[in-house]
Amino acid sequence: MNSQRLSSAFLTSYKSPHTFIKFIKHFPYFTNQHFTFLGHSTSTMVNPNGTIIFSTVGRTEYGFDIFSVNLSGFLHKSPATLPQEQRLTDGISINFNAQFLDDKKNNQSIVYISERNGSAQVYLTEPGLTRPSLLHSVPESKFNDRPIIKDDQLYYISAHEEPDQLFKSWSALYTSRINGEKGKPTRLTPKNEVDYSPAISESGECFAVASYGSRPWSGEFHDLETNIIVFRRSNPEERFVVCHHGGWPTWSGDSTLYFHRQADDGWWSIFRLVLSNNFDETAELCAPQRITPPGVHCFTPAAMHNKNQIIVATRRPDNKYRHIEVFDVELKTFIPVTMLLNADMHHYSPFVSSDSTSLGYHRFRGESCSGESVIPYLERISSPINTLRMLRINGFFPTFSPDGDFVAYNQGLGPDSGLKVVKSDGSRRWTLLKNRIAFNNDWSPTEKNVIYTSIGPIFATVKATVEIARITFDPEDLTDKCEEVEVDVKILTKEVTGNNAFSSCSPDGKFIVFRSGRSGYKNLYVMDAVKGEFEGEIRQLTEGPWIDTMPSWSPDGKLIAFSSNRHNPKDESKFSIYVVSPDGSDLRRIHIAGSDGDTERINHVCFSADGEWMLFAANMAGVTAEPISLPNQFQPYGDLFIVKLDGSGLRRLTWNGYENGTPAWHGRNDVDVGRLSLGGDVAGDELKGRFDEPLWIKCDF
Repeated sequence: MNSQRLSSAFLTSYKSPHTFIKFIKHFPYFTNQHFTFLGHSTSTMVNPNGTIIFSTVGRTEYGFDIFSVNLSGFLHKSPATLPQEQRLTDGISINFNAQFLDDKKNNQSIVYISERNGSAQVYLTEPGLTRPSLLHSVPESKFNDRPIIKDDQLYYISAHEEPDQLFKSWSALYTSRINGEKGKPTRLTPKNEVDYSPAISESGECFAVASYGSRPWSGEFHDLETNIIVFRRSNPEERFVVCHHGGWPTWSGDSTLYFHRQADDGWWSIFRLVLSNNFDETAELCAPQRITPPGVHCFTPAAMHNKNQIIVATRRPDNKYRHIEVFDVELKTFIPVTMLLNADMHHYSPFVSSDSTSLGYHRFRGESCSGESVIPYLERISSPINTLRMLRINGFFPTFSPDGDFVAYNQGLGPDSGLKVVKSDGSRRWTLLKNRIAFNNDWSPTEKNVIYTSIGPIFATVKATVEIARITFDPEDLTDKCEEVEVDVKILTKEVTGNNAFSSCSPDGKFIVFRSGRSGYKNLYVMDAVKGEFEGEIRQLTEGPWIDTMPSWSPDGKLIAFSSNRHNPKDESKFSIYVVSPDGSDLRRIHIAGSDGDTERINHVCFSADGEWMLFAANMAGVTAEPISLPNQFQPYGDLFIVKLDGSGLRRLTWNGYENGTPAWHGRNDVDVGRLSLGGDVAGDELKGRFDEPLWIKCDF
């Protein structure tokens, strides 16, 4: 019996919400979900509080602004001079995925996405505006994408409505009026279906989206294998699948669609589909035609109206940068654009004006442009829970000092990762370790001068040498007069024991639990937090031919939470939450996803200060945006969630197309973040725009 039929049966039998809630506690499907009935939750949903800090892979380096150029200067065979780029956004935060406004003749007015207020929101800018205008979309949404304005209507992707099941994207197409009365946004995507990357035809009557339909996410993200669906504005409920396997559709006129997908030979390519007036007939009669050749990756197309040319982003085997080019569909030739303007920069998501004269895209703003040139040490992020503060750190594996006044973290994941400490207001930073590979930190809850870290490579085998280190320093050295703090490094694990990492200190400061590969498998061990295994005792906490990792000690000392694949040891890509008592008893799994639990990928578990909630990174919301359109993300489905200890009350905390992870949670609501201001003058690192293309885009077929 499926969940919908079950809920219907229960509703007919139990008229009272309170009786219904009491009953379903005995039914695993509902007790493992964030389920709400007539406003009554299955658990006591008292909002958690405190401050959460986390990292986002690559995001802090983006520095995206939106630029445009006149296309005519590139379409001549021998242009005398190249057109100059014109920046259309103001250099604040990151700005991306824009479209020109069709009713503006100057081709300088755009609607776009900016994260300047701590989440991805829709903005409009045009000549004469001193600052961009925030458009009415969905106030409660923390994610919006791919906006288009047509006939005073705003169309956009939003991810504010929870789908009917886990492991399904929240992304759907909505529309709002931008003039006159601002009512509730209208959802154009059918309930519990998933749409990405909308496009509107020249007349505004026809829509196209890349859609998962009602299917759950398969777990793949290199190529989402969505379908191309079209519908009419006059009848959005009647949708037609015109092509299986395609993404990022774009219209030429009202009858021709271009889209991208990975071809059978491995090259990302652009395909064309010519539609008849009857979409239902088209679905059976028309087949897509590949128009870009193998040997070059082509994606995120933007079609011109009434022309046999399209704009594409390309990755060529002899060039590590993504560039924008014009492709002539008839002549089968490419015309370079951004390669001639900025050879050593990535360029993303081209868009073209309705008169086909102007080309736009986003890229790193560069050192020559005005605007933000500093990556803040800490950045405030919009939180979906008003009692929770959320911060993004420019680094990885943050950990709060006991009083919450400082945060220790690693600058990166490579040889220069080291160990740094920053004030929680983001105003000052110090270096404790440099020129050493370090990762994963835990500040002693009882000592303000002790931090535990792992020294050695982060992604390594069980036998690789990775050591647990106890870092001791004088807190009085954290002053404005010094940048580097003298430390004492005490190694707690023996070199011959292999890979020892991910330590967590007990609340009384006496012991640490950590992951070790000394048995040939990565299991958990407990040892003295001061003496280590050289002078003190060490004991094995878990044992088995699987991976137990990333442990976290609960604030009351009664539980240790960790990630493990012990339910399916052969699959090293799926992890769930387990808890165990410090003496090794009462080991159990925290079931969050119910029958879908074998698809969980949960990492970086930690506790709230009151011990009632667990915070973690997971894949439970699927993929929010087409990953091929973004810089490299190792896990673009990584978002932060919280859940109660019994597996109920699951709540999502982050929304974007990036990988969020390595969170930490401090119980203080009054952690000093007053100096952190979005768009203001803050202390930080130089913004250099260092990020990679998706590493899974191969060019060696």
